[in-house]
Amino acid sequence: MRLIFFLLCAATLLTARERASELPEELLYKRLDPLSIREQLSFYHLYPSSPFGQKALAQAWELLQKGPGDKVELSLPPFDLQPILSLITRNSFDPIEKLSEEQLQLVESCGEHLAHRKLLGSRIWTKETLDSLPLQEIDIGRGLLINQFTNAEDAKEKIRQYEALLDLMALQILARLPKEPTPLQKISAINSFIFHEMNFRFPPHSLYAKQIDLFTFLSSVLDRRQGVCLGVSILYLSLAQRLDLSLEIITPPGHIFLRYKDDKRIVNIETTARGVDLPSSTYLGVNTRKLPVRTLREVLGMVFFNHASLAWETQDYRLAATLYEKARLYMEDDPQLRMLHGFSCLFAGNKKEGKELLEKGIPFLFDESVSKETLPEDYLKGDVNLKGIKTIFLPVDNKRESILAKQKKLKKVLQKCPRFREGWYHLAVTYLQLGRESEAFDVLKKHDALDQSNPTVAYYLSVLSLHRLDYNEAWHYLKQAENLTAARHHAPKALRHLKQELKRLSPPDASLSL
Repeated sequence: MRLIFFLLCAATLLTARERASELPEELLYKRLDPLSIREQLSFYHLYPSSPFGQKALAQAWELLQKGPGDKVELSLPPFDLQPILSLITRNSFDPIEKLSEEQLQLVESCGEHLAHRKLLGSRIWTKETLDSLPLQEIDIGRGLLINQFTNAEDAKEKIRQYEALLDLMALQILARLPKEPTPLQKISAINSFIFHEMNFRFPPHSLYAKQIDLFTFLSSVLDRRQGVCLGVSILYLSLAQRLDLSLEIITPPGHIFLRYKDDKRIVNIETTARGVDLPSSTYLGVNTRKLPVRTLREVLGMVFFNHASLAWETQDYRLAATLYEKARLYMEDDPQLRMLHGFSCLFAGNKKEGKELLEKGIPFLFDESVSKETLPEDYLKGDVNLKGIKTIFLPVDNKRESILAKQKKLKKVLQKCPRFREGWYHLAVTYLQLGRESEAFDVLKKHDALDQSNPTVAYYLSVLSLHRLDYNEAWHYLKQAENLTAARHHAPKALRHLKQELKRLSPPDASLSL
C-alpha cells in the first residue's frame, strides 16, 4: 500500500513539473475545442506570433476549407486574415469589419460546397429577378438582403459582406457535424452554435417595441446578435438552407417558429427560447384552431409586414400602407394583411382603396381561426368610425397608467358606437388586466348580447361565472364555446381543462344536454 502511495505521489509531482515547464499559451491551446473555428481563431488573435497560435490558425483554416468529412491540402492565404477572423470572434457590440475583395473571394470559395449554392436564387442580384423566381429556387438569405438593400448604391457589396458571415457560421456548424449528418443532428448543431456559442438572444421589450425593424432585418440581427421571432427565424432559415436542412415555417397569431417534419416525427424549433421543442398544442388557443404553414416567398413579405407594424404604431399610416403594399407582392392572398392594408389606407386618407380592400375581404374568417374578424364588418356597416378603430390598436405596456388611458378612450368610443363589438372586447381586456373581474364580466355580457359567435368571449364568461360560483352560467357559456369551436373542428385544451374543473365542482345540469 505504501509503494502504491509513493508511486501516485511521484506521478503527480512529475505531472506538475511537466505543466510548470509548459508555456501559458501551450496550456490554453490544449484546452481548445479542436472543432471550434471560433475558439481556434480567438486563440490565434491572442497569440499570433506563437507556434501554438500558428497551429490554431492552421486548424481553423483546415476546418473552414472542409466539406463534410473531406480532407484538404492546407495552404494559408498570403493576405491579412484578421477581418475574416473578427466576423465570428468579435463581441456583439463591436462593429463588423468590412472585408476586402480578396477576403470576400476567400470566404466565398470556402463556402462553394454549401447546399444553397445549388439554388438559382443564390446567383441573382436584382429585385425583379427575385420576384420572378420559382418558389423552390429562392435563397432566403439572398432574397431578404436584396429587398433590404435594393436602393443602395453598393447593394451587391453589402449583400456579399453579410453573406460572408452567414457562410462562416454555416461552415462552423458543418465542422461539428459527422460526414452524413441526420436532420436532427443539424438542428442540434445550429441550436448550439446560434444560441450558445454565438449567444443570439431575444431583445428586451423596451428595445424591440420601439425599433422592431432593427430586430427583424437579417443584417441587423447579424450585427446585434439579437432578434425578435421573425428576425432569428430568418437567420435560422438562412443557415438551414446552407446545410441542406428543409424546415417548415409556422405562424401562430403574432408569432413565428420553425419545424422539422418527416414521416416519424415533428420537431418544433422555438427561436425565441434557444430552439427548444415545444408541443404544437402550446401555440393553439380557444380561437386558434390550426397553425398556418408559410412558404419562403411569404417570409420575404413578412419582413415588410413587421416593419409596417412599427409605422402603424408611430401613426405613419402612409408608410404603413406602402410597406403593406410591398408585403402583398409576396402574400397577396393573406386576409390579415389585406385587412391591415385596408385600414392603413383609410387612416392615410385613401378611403376609396381602403374600402375596396375591406369589401373584397369580407367576411375575414381566417382559416386558422374559429371566429371571424369583426372590425371590417363593423366599419362597413357604420357601427364604428375610424377614430374608434384606431383606439383598438393603441399599445399598452405593463404600467397601470397606460391601461387606464386606453380604457378611458375606449369608453368614450363606445358611448358613441355602442354596437362596436371589438371595442367591448378590448374594454373587457383592460378590466381583466387590472384584475377587476366584475366589470370585465359585465362588459363581456354586452359583447355577447351583440354577437354570440366569439368563443374567446364565451370562454371568459364561463371562467368568470365559475369564479362567481354561478355554475349554471359557467356551464352555459362553456357549452356555447364548445359548440362554436366544434363547428370549426377544434377542441381547445383550455375548454377541456375548464370542463374538468366544472365537473369536479358541480355536475352539469341535465337540461344543458352536455
